[in-house]
Parts: sequence; structure tokens; C-alpha cells
Amino acid sequence: MKFTIRALGGILALALSAIAAPQTIKTAAGIEMVLIPSGTFQMGSTTGGPDCQPVHRVSVSHFYMDKFVVTQEAYSDLMGFCPARFEGDKNPVERVRWTQAAKYCNARSRKEGLTPCYDEMTWQCDFAASGYRLPTEAEWEYACRAGTSTAYSFGDDAGALKAHGWFKDNAEKTTHPVGRKPPNPWGLYDMHGNVAEWCNDFFAADYYQHSPPTDPRGPERGEKRVLRGGNWSATAEKCTSFYRLGDAPGLPDVCLGYEFYGFRCVRSVPSGTDK
Repeated sequence: MKFTIRALGGILALALSAIAAPQTIKTAAGIEMVLIPSGTFQMGSTTGGPDCQPVHRVSVSHFYMDKFVVTQEAYSDLMGFCPARFEGDKNPVERVRWTQAAKYCNARSRKEGLTPCYDEMTWQCDFAASGYRLPTEAEWEYACRAGTSTAYSFGDDAGALKAHGWFKDNAEKTTHPVGRKPPNPWGLYDMHGNVAEWCNDFFAADYYQHSPPTDPRGPERGEKRVLRGGNWSATAEKCTSFYRLGDAPGLPDVCLGYEFYGFRCVRSVPSGTDK
């Protein structure tokens, strides 16, 4: 009987583990994406700056997210050029404007026969379109936390960041090939460092005070777009799950600091399906 109970316990543990592990797919272009499950979480932090407060309950619908940030190889193969300063096929593409990231999303959508999300005249996003887009700020934080409530997806200890991400203390002033550090609990790599990641939302320091509780998409307008995740030159505090940054989406000169900025794509899941 003891053996049977123990065996059943092991089977139950494996079953729960399987349920907790999100599905991974490969797109038509061979890019790995993770199906982020729908759910509710506490967004923001009482230990962050004023723009991270108040902590508020947010519900997010399920969506697909790139397992890795977009690499230089993937970007140049599709767009025909690579703006990166730190050359390397498997390194994140950086020095990317928000508008360039949105154009990549559209180009990737067209390549796979999907409907592009972005109007390249107004840059408005059609969330009902079948193609790729940048994540909302809420989607990004929800995916980064991966069910955790700590400062990082691996805990509260900033001293452990060296083992989980590339930042000021260990990056040696450069980016690194994607996927070299452990993933977060949902299988997403480089969420705490390497490059900061553009989100779809306009940035507003007071947005959390009045954001909607379900699938928030940021202010209707603004001068800056949100960036998340820290970067190779950031301090540990700026690589937390909740840290917010905003910058102009399309400066005329990529030499003004964009070597810190990259991105990953998401895709909405059509209603009533998991594909």
C-alpha cells in the first residue's frame, strides 16, 4: 500500500508538472514560441519606483510569445540588413527602433500568410489580426513572472542574477548569444537582461492608477513606448520583472543609445482555439 500511494504521488506530481509546463510550437518560419496560458497576476511592485505602483490585479488572455529575443540572423534574413553594434548571428538584434520592430512583425506575418497587425502609416495595432505584434506591457510582465510574485522569476535575491541574466556586473559591456542562461519557469529565455525589449504600449508613469483590469493595452497616445527586461548595461535593480522604462519610438539616429534595445514577438490566439 505504501508503494502504491508513493507511486500515485509521483504520477500526480508528474501530471501537475506537465500541466504547468506551457506548450512550445514552431512557426512556419521555424521560430520557437511558447503558448502563455491565460491567468491573473499582481502587476507592479511596492518596492519599485512610483511608476510601478500601485500593485494591481490584472487578467491576461493566452497568447504565443517568442522563446528567444529576435536574433541578428532572424532579423537580417527577413529584413535584408542588420543594425546591430555587437555582431553575432545568435546575438540579439539591437539598435532597433520601435518602428523597426513593428515592421519586422509585419514582415514576419506576411511571410507566413498572416494578416499584419500594424498600420505602417499610423502605427496603430489591430489586436484582432492574425499576425505578429509586440507584447503589451501586461503580457510581458505576466510572461516574465511565469507564475511567480518575486522580484525576479527566480526569486528575490539580486545576487543570483549573474546565473540567470546578462547585465552590468557580468556582461562585459556587450550582448551575448540568446539562450545561454537558464529560462524562466515558462521556458522563456533572456527575460532579465541582455537587451531591453520593446512593448506595444505607450509609456505613462501614472498608467497603473487607472489601467483596466483585463488585457490592458496602455494609454491611447504618448511620446514614448515601453521597454522591459533590463539590458547588458543595466544594474540588477533594472532587470526585475516589474521595472519600467520608456523611450522615443523612432529617433532619427540609431547611435543615440539603441544598442540596448531589442524585442521579441507575440501572436494572439484566435478565440476558441489553441493554434
